[in-house]
Amino acid sequence: MKTTNKTLEEFIDENYGKVGTSSREEFDKGYEAFKIGYLIQKARLERGLTQEELAEKCGTNKGYISKVENNLKEIRISTLQKIVELGLGGRLELNIKL
Repeated sequence: MKTTNKTLEEFIDENYGKVGTSSREEFDKGYEAFKIGYLIQKARLERGLTQEELAEKCGTNKGYISKVENNLKEIRISTLQKIVELGLGGRLELNIKL
């Protein structure tokens, strides 16, 4: 069996289309939402917090944190800021690429 080495970008282009296509834009949007949840979960675990403890610190509930971490709930920027700053003790930084 022959294997080929592809970059992640090549794999995504092949399976979801090139940048600028509607299928690629949909993939990129979903990926960004997934990445936010993953980053929150990773930071929470690094700080040794349960979902319930994080929720208490930022004024939400465990179910909401779970949904965000598992990409089942869209998150408002203001809520993301509370989770990062109040719950995790970090600082939220956003970038805009044009």
